[in-house]
Parts: sequence; C-alpha cells; structure tokens
Amino acid sequence: MPHNVWDEVPDWGGIGALRLDRADTGLGASVWELQPGASQFVYHFHHGSDELLLVLRGAPTVRMHEGDRALREGDVVPLPHGPAGGHQIRNDGAETARVLIVSSNVSPDVAEYPETGKVAWIVDGEHHFHRTSDAVEHAGPE
Repeated sequence: MPHNVWDEVPDWGGIGALRLDRADTGLGASVWELQPGASQFVYHFHHGSDELLLVLRGAPTVRMHEGDRALREGDVVPLPHGPAGGHQIRNDGAETARVLIVSSNVSPDVAEYPETGKVAWIVDGEHHFHRTSDAVEHAGPE
C-alpha cells in the first residue's frame, strides 16, 4: 500500500518540515517552514533527483550556482539534478517562510555538498554521509 500521509520530520534548528513519499509514483514532497535566520541544509545538489521549489508563504532566498535569488509567494524554481541545480534555501526576512519542494526521489541517489567536502548516498530516503577526502583508489585486477 502506498505511503500517502504527511510524516513529521524533526526540527533541525529553526526549521520544521512535513514529508510525503509516494513509492508507487517515485515522487516525494516536503513542506519546509523556515523561521527568520534559518536555512535548509547547506548548499548541495543531487546527481539523480530533480526538484521543484514553490514558495507558499514569505520571501525566502535561494542560493543557486549562479548566485542568490530573492523569492516571493507563488514563485516556482526548477532545481535540476547536477551542479546546475545546486541550491540552499534560507530565510533572510523577518517573517516565517514556507516552501514546498517536490522531488523525483531517484533511489539510489547521490547528493554532493561541495563546501563541506561531503557526499551522501541516499537509498529509500536514508542518507549515508561520507567525506570525499576519505576516497581510496580502486584496486583493479593485477
């Protein structure tokens, strides 16, 4: 049976979220509420999943690979997979902001966090983080 109820996601410091994953469609959605001064994750991009951002309330800022973009209610921003879709959403304003992010939820996926030197492989919604500096050479046949 498809999972079709909104599940609570813990408060990760100034933000809260509700998430819906539909395994039968490969789509997922999250509603993020960002208090003034809060941000959603660090700057990152996905190698497999495409996302779409819709501003429901407030005036958040989305940092993208080409720079910051001030948003307002009703704005829609496509976030394609790959470096061109890199993003971080933050609330620089004085009022609470709320955004909806719809994702293609490719599984497995890889998310890259270029400023922290981390990557995450994501399988069925679970993130497993690693540092790129821990990379080792592939040992091929001798």
